[in-house]
Amino acid sequence: MFSQARRISRRQAVTQAGVLVGAGIVGGFQSAVAAESRTNAARKSVGFRFCLNTATIRGQKLGIVKEIEVTAKAGFQAIEPWVAAIEIYQKEGGSLPDLKRRIADLGLTVESAIGFPQWLTDDDAKRAQGLERAKFEMDLIAQIGGKRLAVPPTGATELPKLDLLKAAERYRVLLEAGDQIGVVPQLELWGFSKNLNQLGECACVAIESGHAKACVLADVFQLYKGGSGFSGLRLLSKNAVQVLHMNDYPADPPREKIDDSYRVYPGDGVAPLTEILRNLHELGGQTVLSLELFNRKHWEMDALEIARTGLEKMKSAVSKALGR
Repeated sequence: MFSQARRISRRQAVTQAGVLVGAGIVGGFQSAVAAESRTNAARKSVGFRFCLNTATIRGQKLGIVKEIEVTAKAGFQAIEPWVAAIEIYQKEGGSLPDLKRRIADLGLTVESAIGFPQWLTDDDAKRAQGLERAKFEMDLIAQIGGKRLAVPPTGATELPKLDLLKAAERYRVLLEAGDQIGVVPQLELWGFSKNLNQLGECACVAIESGHAKACVLADVFQLYKGGSGFSGLRLLSKNAVQVLHMNDYPADPPREKIDDSYRVYPGDGVAPLTEILRNLHELGGQTVLSLELFNRKHWEMDALEIARTGLEKMKSAVSKALGR
């Protein structure tokens, strides 16, 4: 199967041009107007979409319905829920179609979701279970209108180091399952993991999967923690990085000792956010910036206040980066 994955399919686009005698001027004018219209539409589509990863207010234990309401009231355009919260909602008698309507009625989209299927492990039995779990999670997300599911290296965070081509084959299996369900699994970088902790590793796995929808879910904190740096983002495409977990980190403690609890609002730390955002913007398209914090101090505060402050900080960072 993997030999098929390694083959690159090439599409050839043939452009046919026709000239109509007597209609050259009119046709040229119409073409110019159409071209300008396309250019303007492209400019409007380039930029960022602001999303709330519900980990940011997870400590308040609001439940998915309240988390959706807070996300909308704070002014976000999208939400990135945790699968676990949706499962609790279901177990308590909640309806997924109702949840989907609630999200849409509040003007939100579900750009991604957070789950932890063990799809990458070398243990064949656990990997088979992980694949079924991933399918379940993607189906759950599809039912509420979700587009993507984060798939971090769960089950392979410790040594030994995995063969990246084997990892690519396993990722392709996930992508093919996602094709059937209508949700894209995003290869999530975890800086603290022994596997897929660097951007280059994740890009390699995505590329070698040989699948058109392969993509990498990057994270400001995790890029720093894994030691990748940030300039590598500019080497990827708009399709390769569709979502960025946005946050910041302080200068102390050092990278070797820092953990998720030290994440701070964008702009309150030392991350080169201007460089990161400019690199992403230059890729084109519309990157989803999803605020993901695990700061315990924030969990003790009002959830709406945390969400609003986070959005203001995100917008300020984007304005600074783009000179707006």
